[in-house]
Amino acid sequence: MEELKGVSWPPEPIRTERLLLREPEARDRGTFVELLASPEVHTYLGGPRPRAELERELPAVPERRTGSFVAELDGAMIGLILLRRATGHSRPAAADKTDLGYLFLPRAWGSGYGYEACSAALGWLAEALPGEPVVLTTQSANAPSMRLAAKLGFTEVERFEAWGAQQWLGLRSAVPPAG
Repeated sequence: MEELKGVSWPPEPIRTERLLLREPEARDRGTFVELLASPEVHTYLGGPRPRAELERELPAVPERRTGSFVAELDGAMIGLILLRRATGHSRPAAADKTDLGYLFLPRAWGSGYGYEACSAALGWLAEALPGEPVVLTTQSANAPSMRLAAKLGFTEVERFEAWGAQQWLGLRSAVPPAG
C-alpha cells in the first residue's frame, strides 16, 4: 500500500455529529499500542503484536502519513481510519484503487462510530479525489465488518483465501462529482 498522492494533507479536522477526525499526534501513541496489541481488535487480522515490541518500535507519532485519520471521541482517540493506494494488491480488482482500512478499540464497538468515521473519511476522499473508487478487504467471518462494509455501500467483488481464512473484497463505486 502507498500513500495517496495528489491530495492536500493534512486536511482541516473533520467534525461529525460525535467525532473528530484528525491527523495522528504524539498523544495518540499509547492508544496505537493498545489497538495494535489488542487480541480482540486483531481477531481477524492475524493476531496482535506484542506490546513490548510495539513500545520499542512505534515512532513518537505513529501513522503520521497522508490518508491516516485518528477518530477522536470527547478528546481521546478511539480508532484509526486509513486510506491508502492499493498498489501491488494481490487481487486485480483492487489494484491502484484506494483501500479503506479501520481499527477501533473494543470499547467503541457497537455504537456506530465506525460508520460515522468511515463515512466522513470517504466524504473527504470524494472531495479530494473526485470519482475515486474505493475497495475494502475483510475476513468474511468478521460479521461486524461485513455489516459496516454493506452500510458504507461496498458490494462484493470476490472472495478469496489468504492468511488461512476466506477474505471478502468489496468495491464502492466512484461517486460522481457534484455539479
